[in-house]
Amino acid sequence: MPEAKDDLKREKVRIVPISNIEDFPDHPFQVKDDESMDQLVESIRMNGVLNPVIALKIDENHYQLISGHRRKRACMLLGIDRIPLIGREMTKEEAVIEMVDSNLQREHILPSEKAKAYKMKYEALKRKAGRPSKDNCTPSEHNFEGKRTVEIIGDENGESKEQIRRFIRLNELTPELLEFVDEGKIGMRPAVELSYLQEEEMRDLVDFIDNEEVFPSHAQTIRMRALSKDGKLDREAIDTIMNEEKPNQKARIKIPMEKIEKYFPAGTSEKKIEETILKALAMYRQRQKENRDAR
Repeated sequence: MPEAKDDLKREKVRIVPISNIEDFPDHPFQVKDDESMDQLVESIRMNGVLNPVIALKIDENHYQLISGHRRKRACMLLGIDRIPLIGREMTKEEAVIEMVDSNLQREHILPSEKAKAYKMKYEALKRKAGRPSKDNCTPSEHNFEGKRTVEIIGDENGESKEQIRRFIRLNELTPELLEFVDEGKIGMRPAVELSYLQEEEMRDLVDFIDNEEVFPSHAQTIRMRALSKDGKLDREAIDTIMNEEKPNQKARIKIPMEKIEKYFPAGTSEKKIEETILKALAMYRQRQKENRDAR
C-alpha cells in the first residue's frame, strides 16, 4: 500500500469542477446518504478532500469516475463544486478492473454489490485477454495466463473460485430475491439454487414469500431447482414445498386480514395494526392479572 500512495503523489492532481465528472457506467456500489456518509461529510467539512478521486480521462475537461463516488457525493451535499482529481488514460477494461478493485476495499459491501462487481471484472478480464464473454457470463473453462478467470478474481480478493462463481450467479436473480439476499433473509447457497429458476418461477416464489413471510431453506431450493429443470415448478408445487415444516421452524398463527381490518380505520399500515394488537393483548393480560389478584 505505501507504494500505491507514492504513485498517487507522483501523478498530477488537478482541481476539477464536479460537473465535469460523470459516474462510472453501471457502477455496482451503492452510495447512500447514511450515518457513514454523515461522517464523511463532517470529515470533508473539517479537513477537505484529503485523497484525490481517480477518474478515467475522456478528454481535457471531462472524466468518468473510477474511485471516489462517496467523496464526490459528500462534496455535493456540502455545496462544494470542485474536487481534487487524478485523471488516467486507460482502456475501458482497465478502468472497470481498477473501479472494482478500488471499491472492494470498502468495509461494508452487500452481496448484490459483490455480485455485480465480480461479473463486471470477469467480463473485463475476458475482453482484455481477447476472449469476449457470453451474455450470460457463466464462468467458462478457458485459461488466462495458466489460470481460470474466476481463480484470478478469487486470488486477488481472498475468495475461492467457487465463491466467485456463486456471486456471479446471483446476477440471475430477480431484484426482489437479490434484496432478500442483501437483507440476510436468503443465504448464499439457497440463492444460487434459485438463480437457476425461470423468471416467472422466481416471481411466483416472491409472491409466496410476500404473502406468508416464510423463506426457503437450502433443501427446499434444491427441490425447486430440480422441478424447474423438469418443467414442473408451478405455483402449486412452490406452495407444497414452502408449506412443509422445516426443522426448528417456530409455530405461526395466521389470522385472515378481513377478520381484523374492521377494527381499524381504512389505510392503517400492517405495522400499526400489529403494534395495536400487541398493545391490546398486553392490556388484556394485565386486566386478567388484576382480576386474579382481586379474588
